[in-house]
Order: sequence, then C-alpha cells, then structure tokens
Amino acid sequence: MRPRRLLLPALIVAAVGGYYLWQARQPAPAETVNLPTVEAAMGNVEEAVLASGALEPVRQVSVGSQATGRVVSLKVKLGDNIKAGDLIAEIDGITQQNTLRSAEADLAALKAQRAERSASLAYAEAVLARQKLMVGQNAVSRDAYENAQMTVSTTQAQIEALDAQIVSGQVKVETARANLGYTRITAPSAGTVLALVAQEGQTVNAVQSAPTVVVLGDVSTMTVKAKISEADVLRVKAGQEVYFSVLGAPEQRFPGKISFVEPAPDTLKTQNTTSSSTASSSSSASSTSAVYYNALFEVPNPEGRLLTSMTAQVTVIVGRAQNVVTIPSTAIRRRGPNAFVEVLGEDGKVEQRKVTIGLDNKIVAEIATGLKAGERVVTARSGGGADATRPARRSRSPFGF
Repeated sequence: MRPRRLLLPALIVAAVGGYYLWQARQPAPAETVNLPTVEAAMGNVEEAVLASGALEPVRQVSVGSQATGRVVSLKVKLGDNIKAGDLIAEIDGITQQNTLRSAEADLAALKAQRAERSASLAYAEAVLARQKLMVGQNAVSRDAYENAQMTVSTTQAQIEALDAQIVSGQVKVETARANLGYTRITAPSAGTVLALVAQEGQTVNAVQSAPTVVVLGDVSTMTVKAKISEADVLRVKAGQEVYFSVLGAPEQRFPGKISFVEPAPDTLKTQNTTSSSTASSSSSASSTSAVYYNALFEVPNPEGRLLTSMTAQVTVIVGRAQNVVTIPSTAIRRRGPNAFVEVLGEDGKVEQRKVTIGLDNKIVAEIATGLKAGERVVTARSGGGADATRPARRSRSPFGF
C-alpha cells in the first residue's frame, strides 16, 4: 500500500510539469509594437549656409584735412545729408594766406626784373644795329661791335633765366593757393555724415598724415559683408540668393544676391611678414583660429532703417528643390551610395528600401528615387528585426520551465 500512495503524487507532479512544458513551447500570440513613422510627402527643400555679417554703406569715405591748423568752423552736424561740393569745415588759414601773398610778391618781382631786362635787350639790340652799320664804314672799332653783340646775348640769356624763375614762381603761387583752398574742406561726394571726428577749436596736424574730420557714407544702399567659414565657402558663389535679418527686426527678411566672394580672409591684410618670428606666430595663430571669407551683397535702403555696423544674420541659399518627395532627415539610415530607409508596408512589416538622396539640410531631405509620396517610413527604431510585430515575453512557469 505504501508504494501505491507515493506513486499517485508523483504522477500528478509529472502531469502538471508536462502541461507547463507544452505550453511554453507553443507560439505566443503576436503583440503589435507601434513604431514612429511619418508619411513621405511632396514638398520643397532648401539647403543653406548660415553666417553672420555687418552692414556698411555702399560708399564710405573719411574726409580729412590736408591743411594744418585750428578748426574754426564746422558746417555740418551728425546725420546731415550733404551734396558733393558742400562746405564741411574751415581751418584757420592765416599761415597759408601769408604764404600765398609771399609767393605772389616774389612772382611780381620776377616779372618786374624781366620787364627791366626786356628794356635792356631792346636798347642793346639798337646799339648793336648802329655798331654793325658803323663798323662797315670803319667808323668804330671791331671790338666795340663785338661788345655790343655780347651785351645782346647776355641780356637774352638773363631774360630766359627769368622766364624759368617766373614759371617756378607761378608753381609756388598755385601751390600756395591750393594749400589755402585746403583750409576749406568740402564734400567729395554726396552722403550722410556718419561721424564727426574733429570738433570746432581742435587743432589738426596734416604734416605726417591727413587727419580725419568727418566720415561720409551713402546709406541709400547698404553692403553686407557676410563672414563665411572655410568649411562652407566653396559652396558659396556669386549670383546665389541670400536673405538676412537684423536683431532689431528678426521677423523681417531682406533679400539680395551674392555679388562677390573675396578670395582671401581679412587676416591677410593685417599679416606682418617683416620678420620670421612674426610670420611663424601668425602661421601658428592661423592654424588654431577659424578662417572666414567675406561674401558681399548689396541691399536697397530707401527708408534708412538699416544702419551702419548693424549685425546681420545671413542665410545663403546654396541649393533648392521644389515639389519633390521629402522625408525627415532622421529617417535616413545610412548616407552615401548605400543610403536606405525603412518602409512600413500594408501588412505591418518593415522593409529596407534603397533610396537616392538629393538635397539634405539635416532637417528635411529630398528623396530622388526609391520612394513615393504617401508611403510611410520609420523615423526611429528601438531594436533590430524587420517585422513590425514581435513575440510577447512569456512568464516562466512556477516550476522553472
């Protein structure tokens, strides 16, 4: 009886364990996993280069003084619009005026000396004519005749020397008159007064360099200098569309077109190659610092809203595709010739689809071939596998199976 009592519980345990083992080997019902997808749609893609720049007048000139002296009168104010030839400032011209008077006096003296020599020449020529007539009649000696000839020649040479001195005197008068004219500073071109560097009563010294009195600029058209990094400059060229905004009006776009890309950075203008040490330090600095090239374009400014030295946030359109199949750039699984995306089929399964990428601005990408509008692509995957469904995880049996 005892063996029979032990056999019954063993059979029950074995039966329960076999049931759980059989259940564990059965396929689990499919549990759908929701994958983030997006529908490929027709749209536009723009590829752009971003840069910062500064606004400058299309023409800007620093009007300086060629005369040394005190500024006795300043005829313009900051912001005035002036025309070419308008009087800007006057320099104390007493020294220049005295120099002109002295030069005119010297010239007058030279002309008086020439007039005297001309009279002497006329008398010497008359004497020579008489001596010539008389020497033919043996009324005077040959020596007297030759002396009369010498007097005429000497007087003619003196007049020629005075003529040269008169020319030199005229040059001195013209120079003195020009220097006096420099005391009246006029506008070389039309523009707006952007800065007043000198003030009334200030003494300017033009001996070594021309000191700036005012800065004029034509602000009816502004030039934007966009600093393009060396990583992007090869994609920027003349004729490309561009727009920019300023910090004071970030919502307004000012359009334009690239007119010129400077072939060298601004640092080239300041490089000092006079010594090897400076050159080596400059080269080491250039190797560690970023290099930027200026891309120039102009924008009309009829209302004068754009001011000098404003900061511009510039966008250069280097590529544009319109009415093409587009998807988010995050949906592209690989770049280059082996690019592909994961497409969600109608049966809920995901397949890998090879595609050709057109323009890609890292936000939206153009799909040139391999995908049609309306198809859904997977934007992110949490794990591997090609199906949109995966087996549900089973709980282990209480018996460890």
